[in-house]
Amino acid sequence: MTHIKTTTRTTFAVTGMSCAVCASRVEGILNNQAGVADAKVNFANSSVLVDYDLQVVEPLGLQKAVREGGYDLYIETDGVDNRAELEALKQKELTTLKWHVAGAMLLAAPIMTISMFFPEMPYFNLVLFLLTTLLLGLFGRRFFVSALKQLKNRTANMDTLVATSTGIAYLYSVFTSVYPEFWLNKGLEAHVYYEAAAAIIAFISLGKLLEEKAKAGTSEAIKKLMGLQPNTVTRVEADGQETVIPIREVTMGHLIRVKPGERIAVDGKVQTGSSYVDESMITGEPVPVEKSKGQQVFAGTINQRGSFTFSAEKVGGDTLLAHIIKKVQEAQGSKAPVQRLVDKIASVFVPVVIGISMLTFITWMVAGGEHAFTHALLSSITVLVIACPCALGLATPTAIMVGVGKGAQHNILIKDAESLELAHKVNAVVLDKTGTITEGKPMVTDVMWFDGADQEWMKRVLLAIEGQSEHPLAEAVVAKLKDDGVVPVKLDHFESITGQGVVAELQGERFLVGNRALIDRYDVKHAPFMEEKAMVFRNDAKTVIYFANGENVVAVVAIADQVKSASKTAITSMQKKGIAVYMLSGDNNQTVAAVARQVGVKHFRAEVLPDDKAAFVKELQQKNKIVAMVGDGINDSQALAQADVSIAMGKGSDIAMEVAKVTLITSDLNVIPRALKLSRQTVATIKQNLFWALIYNSIGIPLAAGVLYSVNGFLLNPMIAAAAMAFSSVSVVMNSLRLKLKSLD
Repeated sequence: MTHIKTTTRTTFAVTGMSCAVCASRVEGILNNQAGVADAKVNFANSSVLVDYDLQVVEPLGLQKAVREGGYDLYIETDGVDNRAELEALKQKELTTLKWHVAGAMLLAAPIMTISMFFPEMPYFNLVLFLLTTLLLGLFGRRFFVSALKQLKNRTANMDTLVATSTGIAYLYSVFTSVYPEFWLNKGLEAHVYYEAAAAIIAFISLGKLLEEKAKAGTSEAIKKLMGLQPNTVTRVEADGQETVIPIREVTMGHLIRVKPGERIAVDGKVQTGSSYVDESMITGEPVPVEKSKGQQVFAGTINQRGSFTFSAEKVGGDTLLAHIIKKVQEAQGSKAPVQRLVDKIASVFVPVVIGISMLTFITWMVAGGEHAFTHALLSSITVLVIACPCALGLATPTAIMVGVGKGAQHNILIKDAESLELAHKVNAVVLDKTGTITEGKPMVTDVMWFDGADQEWMKRVLLAIEGQSEHPLAEAVVAKLKDDGVVPVKLDHFESITGQGVVAELQGERFLVGNRALIDRYDVKHAPFMEEKAMVFRNDAKTVIYFANGENVVAVVAIADQVKSASKTAITSMQKKGIAVYMLSGDNNQTVAAVARQVGVKHFRAEVLPDDKAAFVKELQQKNKIVAMVGDGINDSQALAQADVSIAMGKGSDIAMEVAKVTLITSDLNVIPRALKLSRQTVATIKQNLFWALIYNSIGIPLAAGVLYSVNGFLLNPMIAAAAMAFSSVSVVMNSLRLKLKSLD
């Protein structure tokens, strides 16, 4: 009996996760379901990749299990794609968070100001009570809701500590406001701590907003990649009639018509007609490729001026474009190592702090003597207040904010902490050729004229011919001649010869513009020295175009994608620092080798597709290399997502910039060493912030618990604890601001 394979792999969106503890919880829930072979949660883009057996469990069953855990799993119901609904929900949540941050900040400011500078104002406690109640009820509610969910599932996260510390501080303050005599009769000050609760909610909300903004960008690249595929296609029926149908109805074997300027919808093979197709999103090369019968075309590429039909061979998730989308989805969104450390600390830190607070209360009640209850209550509250995760929560985002701002001033845009963590460790840099090392646009580099030619007249004729040509290289010639102020003549006849060039007539004289095959076809004479020069051009990876009248070649034009002036300097600089530099390109081996010689790159590969680039990056990583990938095209997006540090050139495609964690606004490769130095400075600041935040808690918590009371009678006042908590946050921010003063040169 043949076993039918029923296992499938699907990516689902997950909502309701607030930290790595939540991600682990969702992962555990799914992995415990019967029929699930493996589930991996990606907290950065709020998704989970699940391998499961359809005969044992269905998506609705997985959704039910996740919902019971306090989260939600988004699945397609009745074949309806809910991406739009999910995106709308995410936007709504982000908008709500922005309002919460703004509201919390607006209320926290007067609460802290009144507490610090106006302690004698009339109705002091009542005003603070009303403002803090409003802040917690409107803008801090989600922390308490999340904490209750965690309690229900017997887990704890950062929200638990935020809710506990602010809740205790608030309830203690309310009690003191209503019944101050309880403390006054015991000879203690009836102090309230509304400002502590307000500051915690305001600053932690700001940190969450910064995190959500960083995470929101991960889906933009996928949306833009999906946008490369048209929604409809023109299907050619058996009787020759053409019908416009939705792309989801296309199946293998359908004959599809592609008109000028349209994007190709699926992968296939040309059947009739010919045209030039812009495949830069696949190969990265700027020159469109000629397509005729029997040649492959790919989804997402753009047809130029011609029209052709092709038979669909790969549709839906089998196309090359769909493959790129899937790889980018799987590779991008990894969480920053530093932030993962914070989440791990928090997952232990939260229950430990709560435990210490409870232990403190019990210890004082047992051994506190006459004032046992008073000391127990104050000390346990002080532990919770001083252990507020404010500094810990601000450590990473404040350093990132300053680092990103400084980078922007130096033409460097950094998107997340992962790149800041790894960039200074990079020991291998992979460079795309076209648009990264080179300008990415064909340009006329040389024109050699025959001595006896009337150059001014011939230039006018050449401009007229190339102005009508559909060949992509013709644009480079036209641009060059127009820059020289040449005015075209009016031709009497024009004819395009596929694969060779064009033939034109003017005043009874024939003119040719094309490759060597066209010249040989019409038996046009050419001087040996001109052919020798053409060979020199070809050896330098330049494309040669011949311009001839009816009898002789009058000019040889060389066209190439020129190397950027700064490329060699930047590559040499990186190599001197011990960084291995590699160059990858979809171009032919001769061209790539020539560019490698010009810029001093020793390691290069030619004729590579997107899969090959990503595989090469992975190959280097398996050799324990920390790899930075630098690219500018859609074809680089898969390799960019795979790399440890991904860098996009600012003049490249939007998708490359969305996938990349670092974008260079300038096309100058010399900015890369500065980006690596900025990484080193920023990650050092993050680690300093985390160190001081943890040291602060390591020292502050024992003091708050009263470890020195038996030695010298010292007991930390909750008010001082609140001030210390505020100072810890301020010190973290000030340390981050120091980053602005450091040089990148």
